[in-house]
Amino acid sequence: MSRLLPFISCVYSVFSPRSSRVISWRGSPSISPLLSPIPTGLTRVLAAGKKSLVDFPVLNEDELKEQFVRGSGPGGQATNKTSNCVVLKHIPSGTVVKCHQTRSVETNRKRARDIMREKLDVFYKGELSEVVVKKKDLELRKQEKKRKATENLERKRLFKDALAADSKPGNDTV
Repeated sequence: MSRLLPFISCVYSVFSPRSSRVISWRGSPSISPLLSPIPTGLTRVLAAGKKSLVDFPVLNEDELKEQFVRGSGPGGQATNKTSNCVVLKHIPSGTVVKCHQTRSVETNRKRARDIMREKLDVFYKGELSEVVVKKKDLELRKQEKKRKATENLERKRLFKDALAADSKPGNDTV
C-alpha cells in the first residue's frame, strides 16, 4: 500500500565541489528515496555521482570499535613490522571487517568503513539489499551470456556438420 504524496514531481539539486555548478534533475512522480520513510534507528546516505542512488546506512562512530593490527600475507618486513591492518567492529550488530588492502592506514580505514556500510546494508535489508540485488543481476547476466555462447557454438557445429555432409562424394545434386 503506497502513500499518495501531495506533489506531482520533484527536483533534486546536488552541488559538486569539483565543478562550480549545481546539477539538477527531475524525479518521477513515484516516492523519492529522499522522502521515503526511514526504519527506526537507521539513517541514510545517498551517494551522488553514481548511476543509481546507493542507500547505505550511516555509520555512527560511537557504535564502532577500531583496532590496528599487523597484517598478513606477502610483503616481508613492511607487513610484519607495521600495524596498518584495520579491524572494525560494529557493536550493535556484531559485524567485523578486516581491511589490509594497502600499506596506508588512512586508506584502509576508509575502505573498511565502505565495506562495513555494505555489510550493514545486507545485515539490515537482507535479500532487498542493493549489494545482493546487484550480485544476483550480475550472476543472471553471466548465465545468459554463457547460454548464448553455448547456443552459438552448437549452431556452428551443426553448420559444419551440414557442410561436411554436402561435400561427401555421391551427394552431387545438379
